[in-house]
Order: sequence, then structure tokens, then C-alpha cells
Amino acid sequence: MTAQNRGLLVVGDQIFEGDFFGANLQGSSGPLFGEVVFNTSMTGYQEVMTDPSYAGQIVVFTTAQVGNTGANKVDVESSRVHANAMIIANYTAQPSNFRSEQSLDQFLKDQNTVGLTDIDTRALTLFLRDRGVTPGFIISASDREKIPQIKEQLAKQDYGSVDWILKVTTKAPYWMRAKEQGAEAKYKVVAYDYGIKMQLLRDLAKRGCDIMVVPADYPAEKVLAEKPNGVFLSNGPGDPSLATYAVQNVKALLGKLPIFGVCMGHQVLAMALGAKTYKLKFGHRGGNQPVKNLEKGLVEISSHNHGYAVDEKTLPKEATQSHVNLNDGCCEGLTVPSKQAFSVQYHPE
Repeated sequence: MTAQNRGLLVVGDQIFEGDFFGANLQGSSGPLFGEVVFNTSMTGYQEVMTDPSYAGQIVVFTTAQVGNTGANKVDVESSRVHANAMIIANYTAQPSNFRSEQSLDQFLKDQNTVGLTDIDTRALTLFLRDRGVTPGFIISASDREKIPQIKEQLAKQDYGSVDWILKVTTKAPYWMRAKEQGAEAKYKVVAYDYGIKMQLLRDLAKRGCDIMVVPADYPAEKVLAEKPNGVFLSNGPGDPSLATYAVQNVKALLGKLPIFGVCMGHQVLAMALGAKTYKLKFGHRGGNQPVKNLEKGLVEISSHNHGYAVDEKTLPKEATQSHVNLNDGCCEGLTVPSKQAFSVQYHPE
């Protein structure tokens, strides 16, 4: 490989070198900044990269090989890739799957997204587990001497200060109809788009919901005017404490309409009840997270993507913690019977 095809991921005091694939680095030399996080899923790389919850992040995949199943037009969670870059150990250039329509390399090229392969993702993941999620950047290996200056630029990049929800939310309301998923419409639901995944919408529609998807800051009075059967609060990226507009709207809806939240929606609901949130050291990202359903006494293996959690100690008396994470004990769900509201931190679809 030439130096132009070699890339560096610089995270904290560590440098990881590998080969570029996918799109070219923006400009001739970069850099490409992002919060570096890891995902432990064995499959689903296309869904991860197109999930708006990864906006502004460089995603490290811990699974040994990526690219085996190629890419297609179905397994996407939104209209585009939201993650800033993909970091993997081994890239499979020739996919082997009957659903594949193109290689992962071509998919990333089409989406103008950078990938780095031949990275020691085990060492990188252990570093992130020890240090916590850390901002980093990707540059060409030929620009190695620029690292000190780029680190000065990195110091000015503050992922946590950006309201990522407003960057990814829909600009105008739109509908997902039950009939589009072969179901008969039985309910009308308003879904707040904090960075919503398409599979959540499809699953609601399959269950007979006509869904009006609205922007994250859509006024509560307009939601009430629609007279829906319920309100859905979606997943989304970033620090929930910045979404004060979302909290205020949910406060105005509590007790007036049934409410169900997922991931970011879980955190927004908790804050609307008066609870607080906090940032996890390295977050939960993957399809193999053990969660205990406290009501049923069952352990469920669930899909996660979040860097923040609800502080269960700050929940009001009217709210009950319904699920707990068995790895670190954080709050994975809550119910508020008096307000006809409940939520889960994981992705139930």
C-alpha cells in the first residue's frame, strides 16, 4: 500500500494505522474528527452506520470481519450514513449473501464515508473501555507530522456541546401508513423524531399504526390538535440534557396522551418527570446487552446504542424502574401508570 492509501486514527495518546477503503478522506489530507465509540454487534453494520444515533461519531466494530454480507437498499435505518467513519479489523471485499446488491466498499463510496481496515480493534476497544469514549481524528499516514497541530484543532471539538438531535431530525412532518406494511390502520400515533430509525416506524406500522412523524421541537399543542391515540418518543444522538425543547413538550403531553419512549425517548421522558441523566464511561452499543425485566424476572438480550443513561435515584415516586442492565446496573426502563407512560433504554424492535 502507498502512503496515500494508508490512514491513521489518532485517539488520545494512541495512534492506529490501517488501510483506507470506502470514500476518500475529505480534501487531500483531512482531518476527519469524531467521538470514537465501539459497537459489539456481530452483524448489522449497515444498520449501525445509517442509524442517526451515531451522528458525529467514529464507530469501531469489534467483530472480526466486516463486509461479508455486502450492502443493500433494505437494511438501512435512514436515508444516509450518519456516522463519520467506520473502523474495522478485517474487510471482506467479496460479499457472499443472496441479498447483497453491492460491496460495503462501494456503499461507503456512494455515501461519501471513510473506512479504515487492518486496525487492531481489540487493542483500540480495550483502550476505550479503560479511558472511556474519546474524541479522535483520522488523517492520511502521509500527514503524520501534522498530528501535533491537528490535536490542537481536536481540543476545540466538543461532541457533548452539540445538539445532534436538531442536526438529524426531520424538517417537516411526514407519514408512515399501516397499509405500507400490509396492515390495517387501527391507531393514530404521533412520533417525535429525535433521530428515528426506520425499523421502529415499520414495526409500529405493521401493528396497525398510522404514524405522523414530526420534528423534535414540534409544539405539544399541535400534537394534541391531531388527537392521536398515543405519542412515541424515538431514539437519537447526543446529550439529552441539551434537548430542553423536547422535555418541555413531553411535560405538556404527560397525562393527556399515552406515551412510549425508546433510547433517547426514554431519557427525555425521564427528564420530563424530573429525573436527571449522566454520561456513561463508554456507553452501550451492540446487539448483545443483558437486561433484566424486573416485573417478569426474566433476562432479555437486547440491542443498544446510547452514551447516556437515566439516574434511577432521581426518578419521582410515581415512576417505577422496570428494567435494569446486568452489566453495570443502569436504568433500562421505567413505567408511570398514573400518566399512561413507559419507556425502555434499549431498542425493542
